[in-house]
Amino acid sequence: MDVRLLLDLAVYALAAITVLSAVRVVIGPTPEDRLIGLNLVASQVLAILVLLALRQKQAVYLDVALVYAILGYIGILAIARHVDKGEQG
Repeated sequence: MDVRLLLDLAVYALAAITVLSAVRVVIGPTPEDRLIGLNLVASQVLAILVLLALRQKQAVYLDVALVYAILGYIGILAIARHVDKGEQG
């Protein structure tokens, strides 16, 4: 099998799973479920960016993925702190 085809299939599979994870973010019964779903979506988008960088042989996608990972981590920490303060207060 062609490597490009395998990378395309992996991107499509991750995109489909990301949509399902986003549904979990929307309908999650608790804020913790939504936070986990959001973290999962961020990780899957990061994986898609890395796979696209490999497929198209463009290093700029890796730079975008690195910035996205840093901002995603900071965002998840901020949301977790907000959820934690909401439960305490």
